Amino acid sequence: MLLPFLIFAFVLVTVFGAYWALVLRPERAKEAAFKQRLTRPKAAKPARVVLVKEVERLSSIPAIHNLLLHRQDVVRPLRKLIEQAGVRTTVGVVVLSSALLAAIGLLAGEWLLRSAWVGLILAGLAGCIPAGVLVWMRGRRTARFEELFPEAIDLLSRALRAGHAFTTALGMVAEELPQPIAGEFRLLWDRQNYGLPLSEALRDFAERVPLLDARFFVTAVLTQRDSGGNLSEVLDNLASVIRDRFTLKREVQVKSAHGRTTGYILAGMPPALAVIFLLTNPDYLGTLVEDPSGIRLLVIGIGLQIIGTLVIRRLVRIDY
Repeated sequence: MLLPFLIFAFVLVTVFGAYWALVLRPERAKEAAFKQRLTRPKAAKPARVVLVKEVERLSSIPAIHNLLLHRQDVVRPLRKLIEQAGVRTTVGVVVLSSALLAAIGLLAGEWLLRSAWVGLILAGLAGCIPAGVLVWMRGRRTARFEELFPEAIDLLSRALRAGHAFTTALGMVAEELPQPIAGEFRLLWDRQNYGLPLSEALRDFAERVPLLDARFFVTAVLTQRDSGGNLSEVLDNLASVIRDRFTLKREVQVKSAHGRTTGYILAGMPPALAVIFLLTNPDYLGTLVEDPSGIRLLVIGIGLQIIGTLVIRRLVRIDY
């Protein structure tokens, strides 16, 4: 019984050691060299060139970078997800992490539970963990952005009333408000300041921020630029509408809290019981993972569990 655990530990150490040697170590070395060049005098121009190259790299490993260049159908959504989550990483790191976790899940199913079907299921679930973490971080960042967005619009309106230009007001929002508002408005201000037309910079802003409120904001500004009018008054009305929608969202979350809690309990109870039985009485689940009929039942049960979780999640998620 000790041998499978030793083999699993050896594979785990080997996989994470290879990940550190091939991914983390080269990236940290490049980041340290870049910071060192930034501290040198008269190195602004070379540092800017290095920064552009780092942003465009999909992976620090040339082979993986070249491979990902030909898979834009995978790279584009991952790059957008990373950008919306506000994480400083590359597409290659996410892909490699998914592959390594999938391999660990497959080995765990093969050696610990001695079932190829369970190994495939664990590999699929483990491979989705990096993307799931990014989606969760994007949700947290988006919720924080939605909470602070009315304050940003109010600051824009007050700056316009004080006589500042709209582009200057964007810079003021980037300096005065916390993250993630500051980062998004800083990027918006930088892009238009370095030559990108303001209309295109605003459309890119609406594309980066996955919120309907951001599209309202961009539409209001672009419409005012085409037809004229009092932009500060338009922004005041928009901030009031966004606050009302945010208040309604909070009320919906409060009223649906019982249903969401019930859904979490129903979704987490079967896996929790399986883990408890596996630790306390492994023979109790032995037939389920060794007999072919038990494996088929286990696969069907996991599939129904996933479908039920998705249905419950859709029922308690109310569009407002």
